[in-house]
Amino acid sequence: MKRFVAHVKQNEDGSWKGPQSLNDHLKAVASVAAEFAGDFGNEDWAELCGYLHDLGKYHPDWQKYLRRKTGYYDEDAHIEGYAGRPNHSTAGAVYIFEKFKKSPMAKPLAYVIAGHHSGLPDWVGQLNERIEKESEVIKPIREIEEAKHFLETPIPKSVPAVIQNTSLDNEQLHLWIRMLFSCLVDADFLDTENYMTGKREVKYKTIEELKELFDKYMVTKNSDEEINRKRNEILNQCRKKAQLSSGFFSLTVPTGGGKTLSSMAFALEHSIKYKKKRIIVAIPYTSIIEQTAEIFKSVFGDDQVVEHHSNLDPEKENSKNRIACENWDAPIIVTTNVQLFESLFNNKTSSSRKLHNIVNSVIILDEAQMIPTHFFKPILSVLKGLVNYFGVTVLLMSATQPALVGRIGTEPNCFEGLENVREIIDDPDSLSKSFKRVNFILPKNLDEKVSWDELAEKLQQHNQVLCIVNKRDDCRTLHRLMPEGTIHLSGYMCGEERSEVISEIKRKLKYDEPIRVISTQIVEAGVDIDFPVVFRALTGLDSIAQAAGRCNRENRIKEGGKVFVFIPPTSSPQGFLRKCEYAAKAILRNFSGTEFKPSLYSEYFKYLYPKLNSFDEVNFYSHLVKDSKAKDSKAKDFEFQFKTFAEKFNMIDDKKQMSIIVQYKNSDKLIEQLRFAGASKELLRKLQRYIVNIPIYVFNKISDAGYLENINGYWVQKDPNLYKPGLGLLGNESDWIIGSDVI
Repeated sequence: MKRFVAHVKQNEDGSWKGPQSLNDHLKAVASVAAEFAGDFGNEDWAELCGYLHDLGKYHPDWQKYLRRKTGYYDEDAHIEGYAGRPNHSTAGAVYIFEKFKKSPMAKPLAYVIAGHHSGLPDWVGQLNERIEKESEVIKPIREIEEAKHFLETPIPKSVPAVIQNTSLDNEQLHLWIRMLFSCLVDADFLDTENYMTGKREVKYKTIEELKELFDKYMVTKNSDEEINRKRNEILNQCRKKAQLSSGFFSLTVPTGGGKTLSSMAFALEHSIKYKKKRIIVAIPYTSIIEQTAEIFKSVFGDDQVVEHHSNLDPEKENSKNRIACENWDAPIIVTTNVQLFESLFNNKTSSSRKLHNIVNSVIILDEAQMIPTHFFKPILSVLKGLVNYFGVTVLLMSATQPALVGRIGTEPNCFEGLENVREIIDDPDSLSKSFKRVNFILPKNLDEKVSWDELAEKLQQHNQVLCIVNKRDDCRTLHRLMPEGTIHLSGYMCGEERSEVISEIKRKLKYDEPIRVISTQIVEAGVDIDFPVVFRALTGLDSIAQAAGRCNRENRIKEGGKVFVFIPPTSSPQGFLRKCEYAAKAILRNFSGTEFKPSLYSEYFKYLYPKLNSFDEVNFYSHLVKDSKAKDSKAKDFEFQFKTFAEKFNMIDDKKQMSIIVQYKNSDKLIEQLRFAGASKELLRKLQRYIVNIPIYVFNKISDAGYLENINGYWVQKDPNLYKPGLGLLGNESDWIIGSDVI
């Protein structure tokens, strides 16, 4: 092995695969990264990063480590900081400062190159120290003839769009760095994966071909029924407005209006018109993502849709689970809000590699009102950046549109929201009236609580009834008071069981069999069930509207279904949910009638937002945005805190929740695969069906009791009695008492 080597791999039979030359690796990564960055006009910047990212592998120390006398190679060696491996990323960052001299563009490139394995770093105390400490590392590399080709790469000539009309302190500069970083790390992943495991050949259809499949499918949905005629009117408006220029849109459609398929029609038409590359559907709940993905798979085919959750992100990075991460190269992505937004603000390579595939896409934000308010400022900012600089169209979809346009909040807690959001539906209030399917029945006294026993008696007066409560513990408490055969549905149950339960609910409803269901709000968004009567614990108006979407969904009861709002014996959790409850009370005290309209929800959100404490709990500006008005030297030489911000930006606070893989039916076989073969894309997708998220205090309790084990970085149910079908994960002491025959 005389040439400079990038990768070497030992085969399963003990033989050694021919090494990949460093020259070939750098050229391949530069070429692919440039192709990716071409989507936003900066292929020369990505090519430079590709040429320089592994420059440190030319260093004699790294080559000695990689080869050793036998040619042994640890496939995790390229991960920085992994068991004392020599660092190879800093060399390219050091050279960038030399190449760009005093240019302000040196730092953005240094972030990208220095972090291409360990993740986008903070500058102070981390990257700065590495640059200073290893400033001499470039000297021996300059003497290597093969390396000179890469060292002499010309300085890029293109101007990043985020700074074309402004200065380097633009609010979206951090996003441009992330996009460049994504192009580099995905190209690096793909080339390394190609060498290690062979090239992955996936044949994806064009958007035009997908539209043909969609149109054929929609022909089968046509019907003369009144409700389907109304849905077709919505569909036609979506197709028509898709011809409008790229940017922000809203789709305000009542539950039952067929917005899932209508929004896809908009996205396909718009993508063809403006040459968008893919459609990303983001959903707030992991509990219903399977249902939406299944709809699209039935239309377009399983291999055209990637269903990507966030529950099984690895706790630590190694070669296997890095390759297992998705890069979102399929034409249709169905994911969660958590996965989408945490990826946009994450600093890890495994999370960031997908970002460049968001460029020139259509993002559908289903149930837009579920965007967490305490992250409004960074989320709305990054959405504006994607629309303004990276060719993205964003569709905000909801029956209860949040008030995101213009100034949000009041002084001193306020900021500028979105601008020029175009509503697809011509008259949402009128449409809501034409879709009126339920009558809301409110308590006479909004402060008078009903006991669980009283509520259980009322529910038993109905043969088919759904009751939705605010908390998982409330769900179990009420369920215990109901007759045998009453169905329990909550987040304590894994997705596989929830899907089975929902299928059984649909079957009983279809054949008009008696059925009573006690559920958390997990059933509210996107679950296509149709009860004649629904009870809903008082909460935010948007959640009450979602509950109403499970009542008389197909308009079979001409006089309208009944939605009873009740005051539960336990209050909503303190904080945001409690304020939603209070805001709902304030609006409903002045409400008369039985119909909720979009204008009422707008009034509710405008009342709620000024009551909130913060729209930026993670200090977005101080970590990731340069202050253009500041005159001090520190502001002029801004140092992005990528790592620190990523640790703070947790939409599901990982300090409060943990994900558990449970034993349910066929999951045992998958768990054994995880144990002996490690993580893979296919395995992690399958295991998503067997995940339960639990509060950290519950996790600590059952972990300390020995009911869990850690398998290759994932927490897995160890005791077979911990999960009980019909109830789910038994994590509280009250569960153990009631299920004493179980634990």
